[in-house]
Amino acid sequence: MSNNKASLFNTKETSAMSGVSYKAFLLKRKIIFELATHHEQTVTELSTTLNVSNPTITKLVTDLISEGYVHEMGKIETAGGRRPQSYGLVSTAGYFVGIDIYDDHLNFALLDINKKQLTLDLDIPFNVQNDNSTIDKLVSQISSFIVKNNLPKERILGIGMSIRGRVDSSTGHSYNIFNFDQRPISEVITEKTGITTIIENDTRAMAYAEWNTMGTDKIQNAIFINVGRGVGSGIIIDGKPYYGKSGFSGEFGHIPFFDNQKICPCGKKGCLETEVSGVALENDFIHSLQNGASSILSEKYKETGTVALADIIDAASKDDVLSIELITSIGEKLGRGIGVLINLFNPELVVVGGSLSAVGDYLMLPIRTALNKYSLSLVNRDSHLSLSTLGDTAGVIGAALLARKRILEN
Repeated sequence: MSNNKASLFNTKETSAMSGVSYKAFLLKRKIIFELATHHEQTVTELSTTLNVSNPTITKLVTDLISEGYVHEMGKIETAGGRRPQSYGLVSTAGYFVGIDIYDDHLNFALLDINKKQLTLDLDIPFNVQNDNSTIDKLVSQISSFIVKNNLPKERILGIGMSIRGRVDSSTGHSYNIFNFDQRPISEVITEKTGITTIIENDTRAMAYAEWNTMGTDKIQNAIFINVGRGVGSGIIIDGKPYYGKSGFSGEFGHIPFFDNQKICPCGKKGCLETEVSGVALENDFIHSLQNGASSILSEKYKETGTVALADIIDAASKDDVLSIELITSIGEKLGRGIGVLINLFNPELVVVGGSLSAVGDYLMLPIRTALNKYSLSLVNRDSHLSLSTLGDTAGVIGAALLARKRILEN
């Protein structure tokens, strides 16, 4: 591969370019984006899309082949005449790293420029604190991951980080963790690693990954419901993540849905999350045990004084009646909430994921029943409800995919 490889994705080097060189640089980036979007294109298709002459596109494609970005995909069938050559991206032209940050561990993913998943490295122990030392440890983990995969750093075109809570991906600021400095965390990580870094809300990253997996050529509007310790939603409209004015769209869990006195982590009362979340399930489970209910977790609670979400999910898989009853109740309430979203957005697809989705039909069946009861039949008949296909890997894969999207579009 030519040494020009890195410069095509290094916008700092463009300041020294002449007008002609800069125009060629931009057109090459546009060609790469078109090939990344459509997988393969002919010179004529690129010429039409970019409104540039065939000879110019031919020269630029030839340059990109010599620089190691593009290769011939073979001739395509036509109704008559000469068969045109199609072109695609070389898979080794660049890579994208995804990072999913939890309170106690990290997940890493590596994708090539064609979105092929190369590596998943999950459940790496990591203690997140809101300080500089955590950032330094994170940078060290990133470096270790790159070295472990034996890739030159200049071939890593971008890093995407999935972060829980409120995130402004346009500015790179996180408001739940890594918010001790006025500088955006994406800028800090970019500076420390030397690799362009973007950040994204975890649910939006999960939504984008699931949408890509479900078939982006057929589905343009989708909603992802993330049911973990909290509950949130990621929205895809016209094939693009929907952010809202300030980048905080999708706060599904903070709709004031119930007339109760339960205080939500947001500080308000009656939010959907107060009764439909992993934390709500833990609280209801403990309350039930204290009021005499029986469970295979009764002894554990007597010994430790607590029951975790993972314990309840495991108990449900072992047919524990109390666990199943409480999960069914959450599913019914969640279904009512999803019915509101379907009535508002009329999506083609609704995907339910997050840690609680591991219980499968114990959650999905009451959701379906509630949807039939509470959403408009003319609206929901075109909305397909699906369980997450990516599970715990959705966030990290989505982070890498969104890094790819943002950097290739730039």
